[in-house]
Amino acid sequence: MPELPEVEVCRRGLVPELEGQVIQGVVIRASKLRQVIPPELATLLPGCLVIAVRRRGKYLLLDCERSGVQGTLIIHLGMSGNLRFVPFDLLPAKHDHFELVLADQILRFADPRRFGVVLWQSGPPISAELHPLLATQGIEPLSEAFTADWLYEAIARRSGPIKPALMDSHMVVGIGNIYASESLFRAGISPLRAANRISRARYEVLVPAIRETLSDAIAAGGSSIRDYVHSDGGAGCFQIQAGVYDRANQPCLRCGGVVRQIRQAGRSTYYCAGCQH
Repeated sequence: MPELPEVEVCRRGLVPELEGQVIQGVVIRASKLRQVIPPELATLLPGCLVIAVRRRGKYLLLDCERSGVQGTLIIHLGMSGNLRFVPFDLLPAKHDHFELVLADQILRFADPRRFGVVLWQSGPPISAELHPLLATQGIEPLSEAFTADWLYEAIARRSGPIKPALMDSHMVVGIGNIYASESLFRAGISPLRAANRISRARYEVLVPAIRETLSDAIAAGGSSIRDYVHSDGGAGCFQIQAGVYDRANQPCLRCGGVVRQIRQAGRSTYYCAGCQH
């Protein structure tokens, strides 16, 4: 599933091509993905100016307005969705379910598994935060508010392992499986350690490790998994730089020990028992 870095890379690719553009038309080929695509988008969006392309967690937010209409198009890529700019003469494929027609190209949303969403929230941009899918989202890990003090207090009553706690989007958004494993490796913290048994001083190391891991992933274009590609059709390469993720039974790049693989909350966890405690 595309996580925060992949969605941020997608957002950055959309900004220069989409912000300031007027939507000429809307094509809806599937009435429902994870939720019903509002059919009124076909009449609401044409003529709207895209004033901003934002991200909240793993959601893309397209702020749109025209006379009598103001709102935000909310898009989630689901498990394997992608947004791509394509020319007018490129015929849609089987899984191309939604598109925005612009003056000189089309922004097309493909979603083979149909786990994505395309929704609408009326009102000024701040109203998007009130949508049920966004209202329960946790703190942004790249924001100034995400500090060691905040995380230490937020996690103080959690007795379960630290890695699943970091992946709880109601607490912190966008730290997916790859990035949780890599952040803990960089911080030298075992994914098995109880969240409330980690000292305040170690959170001072973990928070910068999370920030650096996500920032490095964004710089690398994210991690290309399953069908995820950028808006220009390119692929991310962060997984090539991974220290432990998907390196089971290989030597640890830091201490030479063996990278282990276990299951936590139904997901694969990779770590080095030699240097993560």
